[in-house]
Amino acid sequence: MARRRGRIGNALAVLAGARADILQVAPGSRAKFVALGGVLLSTGGLAVLSAAFAVHMAVGAVWPVAILIGLFWGLVIVNLDRMLLVGMAHDSSTKRNLLMAVPRVGLALVLGIVISTPLTLQIFHKEIDTEIVALQAEQSDAYKKSLDSDARFAGLPDLRDRVAAEQAIVASGGDGDTTLLPLTGAMTAAQTAYDQALATQQDLQNKAQCELNGTCGTGEPGTGEAYVQARAAADAQAAVVASAKSDLDAATAALSSGQARSASQAASSLETDQAELARLTADQTRLQQAFDATNADNTGILIRLQALGRLSDTNSTLGFAHFMLSLLFICIELLPVFMKTLLNFSPATAYDKLAEIRDDGDISVETMQQQTRREVERAQQELLILAEKERVDRQKEAVLARRRARLQLAAERQVVPADLQAEDDEPIRKPWDTGPIFEVAKNVVRSLRPRAGDRVDAAS
Repeated sequence: MARRRGRIGNALAVLAGARADILQVAPGSRAKFVALGGVLLSTGGLAVLSAAFAVHMAVGAVWPVAILIGLFWGLVIVNLDRMLLVGMAHDSSTKRNLLMAVPRVGLALVLGIVISTPLTLQIFHKEIDTEIVALQAEQSDAYKKSLDSDARFAGLPDLRDRVAAEQAIVASGGDGDTTLLPLTGAMTAAQTAYDQALATQQDLQNKAQCELNGTCGTGEPGTGEAYVQARAAADAQAAVVASAKSDLDAATAALSSGQARSASQAASSLETDQAELARLTADQTRLQQAFDATNADNTGILIRLQALGRLSDTNSTLGFAHFMLSLLFICIELLPVFMKTLLNFSPATAYDKLAEIRDDGDISVETMQQQTRREVERAQQELLILAEKERVDRQKEAVLARRRARLQLAAERQVVPADLQAEDDEPIRKPWDTGPIFEVAKNVVRSLRPRAGDRVDAAS
């Protein structure tokens, strides 16, 4: 069990950037690196959960797939955090430490915000789901208003009013048509005139009857002069009543004709208007239903962030909790870099000193190896030069041997070729003076070229 814990601790220390060979010499620093490795694993675990929640919310992936993607993302985050730690070696210069720490803290801050967002959304998911319903309802109402103001449906309210008016006209037999108001007014006036004429006639007849009975007027019963005048006035009013009746009948007939005509026109227009109203209403309803279906499926990260932002603005308690929770996750992500920065500002530990010594030793060994390689290469080049000199010397000895043989042969025959005499006049070089290689090669070729005199002697 202790051995297993030791292996786990060693793995965490290596994960934090420790060198196992130095830890064996300086075991006092092991706990520090094990703690840093544990923090790295913690940030990786948070990254796994964050990515899994984000993928599940954003694309609706099933949990096994989301967890696999989360594991990959957690591995990436651990690798990035480890890179940030390994790249911050101990340095006694405050300025260099700050220059190394600032970009790493900035990158860690960005990673912390990215990791903390899905986790915060998941923690407040119940409140966010409720707010999403309200946001979707608002978006649906806003889309309905945009459809009402759309040019395609701009005339829909007027068309609805026109259809309702036409239905009222048809139902009332044309009585509700506003264009018949003049005819209605004429009939009303004729009815009023007829009623007044009829009332006047009735009054005049009553007066004539009263004179006849003697109950009014002169008070004398019988058909006297007063009665005759009252009767004449009543008879004259009867003509007025007949004329008013005729006007009333004409106005009534004109109104009835207008109502029948209006009802017929309304009935003929109603069918066309109702068809157009049904088409436009169906199109509007179809667009609204399509938007509502899409809006109902809009439960991704963006609308959740919008809902969380509005909840934070309207609810101070939830806003404070949101801020503190995000700050917690960000601090966890920043913790390894902060710890490494603080350790760099502290005095060098035994591990740091040993690491510097090992690095200096590695540099010295590598420098010596490079020097040795250069010396070996230089020796190889010198050997090649010596070998080339030896080859040239052998060629010169061969050339001189052939020259002596030819001179001896010429001496025996008392004939010395001019070219050989010229070659004899040349000074003999020292064995170690190779001379130009091209000059030697030219002389060798010249000496090996057969002469005409030699061919003649050979033939004889």
